[in-house]
Amino acid sequence: MNGGAYGAGKAGQAFDPIMFLIKPQVTLRILCWLFSIVVFGCISSGAWLDERCLYNSDSNACNFGVAIGVIAFLASCGFLAIEAMFENFSSIKIRKRAVIADMAFSGLWAFMWVVCFCYLCDAWRKSDMPSDGYGLNNIRAAIAFSFFSVFAWAGCVFFAYHRYRQGADAPFV
Repeated sequence: MNGGAYGAGKAGQAFDPIMFLIKPQVTLRILCWLFSIVVFGCISSGAWLDERCLYNSDSNACNFGVAIGVIAFLASCGFLAIEAMFENFSSIKIRKRAVIADMAFSGLWAFMWVVCFCYLCDAWRKSDMPSDGYGLNNIRAAIAFSFFSVFAWAGCVFFAYHRYRQGADAPFV
């Protein structure tokens, strides 16, 4: 790419959906989005039995997993929207702030997924097996995808940091 600021070309270019979807940071963000849906969906639909959380009857474990998943879902949607509009941000300061916000939030959320994974694992370790195996696969899937989310969000940090290091070319400063 000839000239650009923070990994994007000059402002005002036409939006190309194919080029947008093949960007590694977009693909990874979509993966984060899908993982968050799996986590909060599995906990919401199968981790409750008779209004009792199957993670050791700890409703905080269920609520925490759902909260982390829903916030990750909303943040992924927001960062995908920012990524779609990124090429049209004409201000270098706005591009820089968007990249820093992405890097900071993704780092925080990678850490929150570690906490979520550890919390769900510990609560599940202390739990009795559900009667008739109800919700067993949902519980295990939520734990597994919270683990996968750690690496997906850490990858988002990597791409945001790489973009931040690119900075602005001399003609833009």
